[in-house]
Amino acid sequence: MAQSNGGHRVCVVMPTYNERDNLEPTLTDIFLRNPGVDVLIVDDGSPDGTGTLADVISRVTLLPQDLNVEHNENDALADVSFAADDSDSALYSDTHVSTQDLKVADRLASCTMDSRVFVLHRPGKQGLGTAYIQGFEWALGHGYDIVCEMDMDGSHRPQDLRAIIDVLERHPQVDLVLGSRRVPGGSTQDWPWCRDMISRAGSQYARVMLGLKVRDMTSGFRAYRVRILRRIDLEGIDANGYVFQIDMTRRVIAAGGRVVEVPIVFPDRTRGDSKMDRQIVREAVCKVTQWGFARMQQTILRNNKNNK
Repeated sequence: MAQSNGGHRVCVVMPTYNERDNLEPTLTDIFLRNPGVDVLIVDDGSPDGTGTLADVISRVTLLPQDLNVEHNENDALADVSFAADDSDSALYSDTHVSTQDLKVADRLASCTMDSRVFVLHRPGKQGLGTAYIQGFEWALGHGYDIVCEMDMDGSHRPQDLRAIIDVLERHPQVDLVLGSRRVPGGSTQDWPWCRDMISRAGSQYARVMLGLKVRDMTSGFRAYRVRILRRIDLEGIDANGYVFQIDMTRRVIAAGGRVVEVPIVFPDRTRGDSKMDRQIVREAVCKVTQWGFARMQQTILRNNKNNK
């Protein structure tokens, strides 16, 4: 299993839905800037073929180092051969893999070094929260030390991923590192003013209702130490949209985990469509309000008990 520069085994979980065009540029930048990290793609049956291309990339990055990829000349449908450098014999063959996909995978393989790509397939859109939970469970079962959340759309910069991982590797007492837009040095880039306002208001509302000091409550760019994930009841989480990030943050703190925020630059996506919609916003408001009132009720009951 590959290790990052700091000697820890790192898995980056990346949910996808119709992100085919983002796979090559995003993964290339991740591997070049973060040698040794592995990527787990959790695809929700993307109709644009994201999962199909991810599978080809995975097969190529999982090849032994002494194997290379051979192409045939058919651009529409190609035979894919994985042959040893010192042998002309094909080890594997798949007539359903296009040359176009194979070329993308081969270019990626040239910059992965010791990194690997794995893929989980899910039948249809099941939500961000469940995608991350299944990714966490997979990573916990495969011996990783650090598990990261990252978007495939290019809005989470790979150079910031390096900074996030570095904090966990240098500070063993830290359990969760958030890439934050709301601390000094953090920012958004090319966001519509209304999106930025909703994000700021959402974080502020969650901070007040939940009594937490974290400034960027909705950040989905983060890294967990596996020990804190093992303390959390992942199966008990029912938040499935972007409020999942708020839920995970409050659960980490409730489990005694230490949270640190590091500044990131968060550019708007340049390819594909945003998954944010009104239903996701409504879920976030309802869940945070419910958790907030439950916290207030517990505080009142505890104060009444102490006053008796």
